[in-house]
Amino acid sequence: MDSQTHRAPAPAEDLRHRRHTLRKDRNWLQKLGVRFQAFLESRIAAASPLGDPHIYNTADFPWAAQLEREWPLIRKELDAIMVYRDRMPSFQDILKEVGAIQQDNNWKTYFLAGIGMDCSENAKRCPETVRLLKTIPGMSTAFFSILSPGKHIPAHRGAWNGILRLHVGLMVPQPRERCRIRIGNDFYSWTEGRALIFDDTFNHEVWNDTDGYRVVLFVDFSRPLRQPWRWFNERLTRWGALAPFLREAGEKQKKWQDLLWKTKA
Repeated sequence: MDSQTHRAPAPAEDLRHRRHTLRKDRNWLQKLGVRFQAFLESRIAAASPLGDPHIYNTADFPWAAQLEREWPLIRKELDAIMVYRDRMPSFQDILKEVGAIQQDNNWKTYFLAGIGMDCSENAKRCPETVRLLKTIPGMSTAFFSILSPGKHIPAHRGAWNGILRLHVGLMVPQPRERCRIRIGNDFYSWTEGRALIFDDTFNHEVWNDTDGYRVVLFVDFSRPLRQPWRWFNERLTRWGALAPFLREAGEKQKKWQDLLWKTKA
């Protein structure tokens, strides 16, 4: 286990699972859908050549070393756009479903890539970051995730375990032990220039209990899988672009992007 990951005293409940925690008032049809998803996710987990951990060894992803080596280039581009932080959209301004865990304006986003999204104007300001993103196989979503001082993101889980999540620490305020993420029962404090790869369908929660901004490069990419599940996962990702909520998110991202850079002009 990475030296930056440690086992904290176990919560009253063991959180090393993929239980859906945000909605407990589902009707019978929704419950059936959750059961079907749980079945599919169990098949995906079984088809993973890297097993089914909640936190992955970055050495299993050779491209991660290049990101860590060249992270100062990403940080330089981040520094140039952070002056526009107050104009950036909050996460729920792009993806309304995030409103279930965030209602304030203390989680800002700067999208560089997304399924069905036009991020061209944002990406134009970050050419080195975009170059490095292209080295990640199956990359589907990428943005700078900016947490304000004192921000807490409550416990939640991701939508689908065919996707893994990467965080690269870019701005980590001190004391960094107070800027942390819990994944299952394990807590991780980011380090600038270091990568964290995890399965966000495991219950997780985030705190920035410092006086500074925490920024990570936040990337979703396809989980390595054996066939035929790799084929299935790739098709599911492509079909996902047709989902109404993602089309809506793409439209909102384009409006916020235009507003950001037209205002600057």
